[in-house]
Amino acid sequence: MNRTIPLPGAVKTASYRLRVDARLTEEPGGSLALEQSRYRLRLPGLEAGRRAVLLRMAETWLSDLQIAQLVAGLEGESRLLPTQLLVRRLLLHSWLERRVSIGARAVLDVVPRRIGAQSVPPQRRHRPGAVYRMSRFAVLRAEHGRMVAYSPLSTVGISCPRFRLAAVLARACAQEIGLGEVAEELEVDESAAGFLLDELLSARLLLPSEEAETETRAEPMALWSAEELWLHDRSRPERHAAPIGATDRFRGLLEADPGRTDTVDGRPSVALPTPPCAAQASGSLSTVMARRRSVRRHDDSRPVTLAQLGEFLHRVQRLELRDRDGVVTGVRPYPSAGGLGELEVYPLISQCEGLPGGLYHYDSVHHRLVLVAPPGTETERMLSFARGTATMPGPPQVLFVITARVGPLMRKYEGIPYTLALKDAGILTAWMYLVATDMGLAPCALGAGDAASFSDLAGMDTLAEPAIAEFALGSCPPEGRAPECASADE
Repeated sequence: MNRTIPLPGAVKTASYRLRVDARLTEEPGGSLALEQSRYRLRLPGLEAGRRAVLLRMAETWLSDLQIAQLVAGLEGESRLLPTQLLVRRLLLHSWLERRVSIGARAVLDVVPRRIGAQSVPPQRRHRPGAVYRMSRFAVLRAEHGRMVAYSPLSTVGISCPRFRLAAVLARACAQEIGLGEVAEELEVDESAAGFLLDELLSARLLLPSEEAETETRAEPMALWSAEELWLHDRSRPERHAAPIGATDRFRGLLEADPGRTDTVDGRPSVALPTPPCAAQASGSLSTVMARRRSVRRHDDSRPVTLAQLGEFLHRVQRLELRDRDGVVTGVRPYPSAGGLGELEVYPLISQCEGLPGGLYHYDSVHHRLVLVAPPGTETERMLSFARGTATMPGPPQVLFVITARVGPLMRKYEGIPYTLALKDAGILTAWMYLVATDMGLAPCALGAGDAASFSDLAGMDTLAEPAIAEFALGSCPPEGRAPECASADE
């Protein structure tokens, strides 16, 4: 087998291109805009040089030298600095991918997963003499015609333009590796190998051996299976900017699902009796179920009151302690997996008569609210995210963030604890709908929430108690206070 001889002191260069899941569009009037899933960045008033650089990076890789040559050729060297600042800004907000080359060889690409401020992970550096292992949460998959390695604990992935990088990862799965093994596999000198090793560490694909050991032997990491952590990562927009929600991505690509039909193919069937109209059974469960619907408009002239909030929380989330053979357990108003009652509720108050705004935790044993954080940038961001997710005309008066203390579930169950927490959250959400409807309030479950802002505010370990659901509550507008029996269901 012919091996390339490493060149001592080979020059390390970086080049950039627009991330493959984003696109560059031109607006009326000539302004450019970057778009990706739910994100959009307008770039008005660009001169010829910066405009040309963006257009080229939307098609191919450009190095710093190529960027300088392009701008200098169009506008002169005096316009290099504004272009360099634009490129750095786009890098820091993860609109660009970054390629690292050693000499003439492209060795790895840094592929951003998240978008926005603080989306670039903190840089991790290798230590002399240290050895490393592959993280048990890392995956290697085909994506956009290339091989990419990801960790659900990082906001970036690493693409392998040269297959020898995959050999480094494979070797780190089987044994501990150090700087020398990385240099050997990538056919570079140790200086370059150290630089590349830092990239793999920053992406959390490789870990120091002692840290890799904690992934299997210490809480909370050891409690998570790789599949459940990836499920949590994909379903929560915290470390990634992948599309989420009702995107209809297969519209026009696949035939529409015909849905269920009324035919029974000759099999025996029994016609069930039709229950009486719920309106004739005032106060019954059937009445509340028939009236239940999502209400996305609140009456801000008469917001929900502290008394109503207290009654609602007591009916949906109170915890009654019981002694079972000397073991103290808790019972919620709704069933939960193993009777563990792992769900917690954090009300974010935007408007509530008698209660200052902010993020609170509901103490379900003592029936009280404990302030977690006052109103601020993060709370406004959470409310804005909720408003957009639920397509509400204004922010919800109360936003409930539902978290799960997953440790008890993961200790008792294997392979299914995270999905059990999601099912329990579905039960709680349904219970919230019924209680809110019975109280004449406006309920609406959300499909996603700003988990990153919540975790920053709460300051909790998101692997020990992740946010898994959101629910909006407020006062009903006049037209929504007494829906008829035949109201449309949502």
